[in-house]
Amino acid sequence: GWERILRRAGIEDLRLHDLRRSLASFQIDAGVSLAVIGKGLGHQSQATTAVYARLAQEPVRDAMEKGAAAILAAAGVTNPAKVVPIKKGKRSA
Repeated sequence: GWERILRRAGIEDLRLHDLRRSLASFQIDAGVSLAVIGKGLGHQSQATTAVYARLAQEPVRDAMEKGAAAILAAAGVTNPAKVVPIKKGKRSA
């Protein structure tokens, strides 16, 4: 049945386990606890579920930004510089 679904959808090389991993990764990003995710996936060990936590970068980025903001506040910097993208262009010699 799975192969027929993939064929009709025009999808190659997708396993059910890929969907399972994607679900767990999105749950991590949404802030669902490892214990709840592990229970849903039927994991016996939280260490097995912890693999998905290392894939989530948004919470890491958020934590870094909060830490940097706290350092700036402690230093009395209340309005840090705004970062703007640099336009790529030709170099002048």
